[in-house]
Amino acid sequence: MEDRAIVQMYWDRDEKAISATSEKYGSYCLSIAGNILGNHEDAEECVNDTYMNTWNSIPPSRPEMLSTYLGRIVRNLSFNLYKKNKAEKRGRGQIAIVLDELSEIIADSKTTEEEWNHRQLVDCINDFLGGLSVQKRSLFVCRYWYADSVKEIAKRFGMTENNVSVVLRRLRSQLHNYLIERGFEL
Repeated sequence: MEDRAIVQMYWDRDEKAISATSEKYGSYCLSIAGNILGNHEDAEECVNDTYMNTWNSIPPSRPEMLSTYLGRIVRNLSFNLYKKNKAEKRGRGQIAIVLDELSEIIADSKTTEEEWNHRQLVDCINDFLGGLSVQKRSLFVCRYWYADSVKEIAKRFGMTENNVSVVLRRLRSQLHNYLIERGFEL
């Protein structure tokens, strides 16, 4: 089923929208949540919460790309649950490693004084990513958006784990320099 039809089902308040979403994007959402949380039960909980949040947010939203819309919701819910779990006990999954890798480059959003500055940072990062080759951008997004492990990325792209690690380290360094050149204090 096409995304437009699924979104229209949400607008029509047709409960079949949730099953259609689950059928088309369930494994996609579960993969994102699982990579962040490292626990299947917690990941399933976030996916179910994603369906509920989607139901509650469409309407008024009418997403152009349902996959991106769902990915953002499940990612945010997973990060929130990760933070809650980490407060209760030591964190699990790839996310601790991913956040640690990026922490040297990007300041914590809590230290960002104004939303405008945050938006400028996001735009600058998007510009940086737009200037990369498709493969490098894909590697970066797989690691830092989907929180895929280096091993999974290496397998997906037919590379060695060491090669993926080197490419990611160089990309982080390039991003760091790119942001400094544009006036961001890191």
